[in-house]
This record gives sequence, structure tokens and C-alpha cells, in this order.
Amino acid sequence: MKIPETPPDTTKTFNKVLKDNDSEKISKFLNWIQPTDAKGRYLHWDKLRHLNPPEGWTVKEWWAAIKFARGKLHRKIDLLDVNQNPFVYATPDCIQKDLHELAKNAAGNLTSNKEIINPDLRKTYLIRSLINEAINSSQLEGAATTRNVAKEMIRQGSKPKNTSEQMIKNNFLAMQFITDIKEEPLTPSIIIELHKILTQNTLKKEESAGKFRTEEDEIIVVDPLDGALLHTPPKSDELPERIEKLCRFANEEDPQVFINPLVKAIILHFALAYDHPFVDGNGRTARALFYWFAARQGYDLIQFSSISKVLKDEPGKYKRAFLFSENDENDLTYFIDHQISVIKKCMDILFEYLKKESEEIEEAEKQLEGEKHLTRLLNYRQIALLRHALKSPKYVYTAYGHQNTHGIAYETARKDLMDMAKKWGLLDTHKDGRTFIFEVPLDLRERIERAKR
Repeated sequence: MKIPETPPDTTKTFNKVLKDNDSEKISKFLNWIQPTDAKGRYLHWDKLRHLNPPEGWTVKEWWAAIKFARGKLHRKIDLLDVNQNPFVYATPDCIQKDLHELAKNAAGNLTSNKEIINPDLRKTYLIRSLINEAINSSQLEGAATTRNVAKEMIRQGSKPKNTSEQMIKNNFLAMQFITDIKEEPLTPSIIIELHKILTQNTLKKEESAGKFRTEEDEIIVVDPLDGALLHTPPKSDELPERIEKLCRFANEEDPQVFINPLVKAIILHFALAYDHPFVDGNGRTARALFYWFAARQGYDLIQFSSISKVLKDEPGKYKRAFLFSENDENDLTYFIDHQISVIKKCMDILFEYLKKESEEIEEAEKQLEGEKHLTRLLNYRQIALLRHALKSPKYVYTAYGHQNTHGIAYETARKDLMDMAKKWGLLDTHKDGRTFIFEVPLDLRERIERAKR
């Protein structure tokens, strides 16, 4: 990966402007208020240097003026780099606008989605979303398996057949863990437990799961393609103090200092990735930490989206955003800006998916609307299964899989399927050993029609 060019020293540039004694330029420089380019973009020097500066300016002078304007907006946070310098961030108009639009659109779409509002359907969709994020997050880290195989493994509770499937199962369990502990304050023990869940049976050294790296494990982060050095994390003996500080930052609620919750969640993601406290699995742990804080702050809709899917599709942008922040005086704004754009894409994907699901639910309900007895007796889980069955001839269901899909008791799941098979004849059933198997008949549509008579 191409390493971004280090920004020039703005002090030297400013001193040269002063030396030239150009009063007009000095005045413009000191009163420059735009931290962005003409299109409102918060660009790193590596990108800005290729643009045309304002008339009468060199590109270095333009950069120095922009940096001067950014300095007025920067806010320090109580997290430090390896050289004990603070990280900073800004929320210029471009980011404020995105945060506003994200909150507004999310709220608007949420109230119009019966799948999310309905508490029963909400649980089902959350489980589906956890499965999708588990798959995407694992694939981002190199897991190789098909989505259908992975989904069935989680639904049926099957034992993972290889490391890739184990990674996916671990990610699913970790996302469930986050949901369970979202009301608890963050502690180093929680981060360690989260890492243990994420990496169980996937590491070369199994004893490294749920343990901070030691002096023997000192690592660097390199690009897997060309071996370029991307990041040198803090020394292992610094980790306990740094993680304690990260937890304090996550938990503190100073009424005099407000950080937008999404911005803070993104900063936590960056900080954990920066510290790189584990031998492996740092990316998965950092993303899980983001989800934990978002859920803790009431951003429930974030749970239904898959951040990892967008990151997986655009891995280079993620790395560059991280490098831009580290490369330009610890300015986290680049990473924040990138992650907000990722969340926006995730929301767009989510709402498109929910729209499609709503249309499919309506189609399935139309299939049944002529039979009042059946529609009255079928619950939301059975309707959801029937909708899936109409698209999946010969598909096989089990009580265990139905249980995991909807987060219900085993006996409830078994009764759902037995009723559909025995009472209404909508599924075929047979036993495989001691397990009941429920199969979609090829003539399901005809059976629904017969049920209407």
C-alpha cells in the first residue's frame, strides 16, 4: 500500500510568509476560516497537494492556512499516542451535516419500519443482523466460506468444520455478548473477555486468546501485499495503563464536555486498533467495541447494520483513513469522517433491505389473505418461515435452527414447526435419528391454496 506523504512543516511556511512581509497574504492567512477545500472535504495533505490552490497562493501556503483554521476547531481528548502526544479531532460543517442527516434519516426510517418497531420481529431481525455482521467481520479478517454455509452453521448450531467457520461463530457469539453487556461500564476485563470470545480456537498460539500481548509478542502492522510498515503499536508494558485510560474515556460522562456518541464510538474503535493490545484479532475487537458503545448510547439501529460489509468492500479506504490520522499530528478527523461515511452506507443498505423484506412479507400475506383461519392462527415466526419457504423449495428446517433464528425456547420452536406440518400440512416432516426434519414441499403454493378452501 502506498504510504501517504508526510505533510510539510506549516511553521516554516508561515515564517516564510512573514518574511516576505506581504500584509494582504498575512491577513488572509490569519483570518482563514475554512478547514476544508472548496467542495467542503476534510482532505489530507496527500490529496490536497494535487489540487489547485487559491489564486496567488502556493499549495503549501494553502495547506498551512487550512491547518491554522483546523487548529481553531481541534479538541484534545484524554488519549495519547506512543510519544505521549494527545489525539485531537474536529467536527467541521461537513461532519456536522453528516451526523445530523444520519440521525434524522435513521429516526425517520425507523418509525416507518414495522419489522423494527414490532418487538417480536425486532428480535428476529436483530439475530439476522448479528449473523450477517459475524460473517462480514470474519471475512474481513480472511475467513473463507460461503454465506449460506455460514448462516446454516449458526442457525443449526453446527460445530465449525474449519478455522474460517470458527471465526464466524466466534463473531456471532461476541455480538450476542455485546448486546447482553451494553448497560455495563467498560472494563479491561470486558475487553479481554470480548477478545477471548472472538479468537477462541482460531489463533496459532491458543494461549493468546483473551490475553494482552507480552514483550515476547512485540509486533508491527505491515501491509500484507507489499510488506510496507503501516503502524508501530505501543510497547506491551504500556498496555495496562493505556487500556485503563481507554475504559475511563468510554465511561466518563462530563456534563461540561460533550462528544457526539457516534464520534466517541468511532474514537474508541480507533484507539483500540491503535493500541493493538492483542497478538491477533484487534480489528474484530475494535469493531465490536464500536458496536458496544453505539448500543450503550441508544443507537439501537446500528445493531441492525453491518459495518464490516462496507469495510470489506473498501479495505484500502479504511487503512488510509487510519494512516492519515496518525500521519497528520494525531488528527482523528480523517478516521471519523471515513467511518461516518461507512455508517451512512450501512444505513442505506439496511433500509433498502428492510424495504425488500416488507414487500416480501406483504406478498406472503397476500398468499394467505383468503384464509382467515390460517392467518389468524399463524404467528409472526411462522409467517416469516412461510415467506422464506415460498422462495426455497425443498429447504430443510429444524427446531434448533428455528430457535436460533428467532431467539425463542426450543419447545416453542418445535411447536411452531409441528403445527405447520401436522395441523395445516404446509411442511413435510420425517425423523433423522432422534431429530425431526421439516422440509418445504414442492407443491407449497398449491397447499396454501387448498388451505383457503
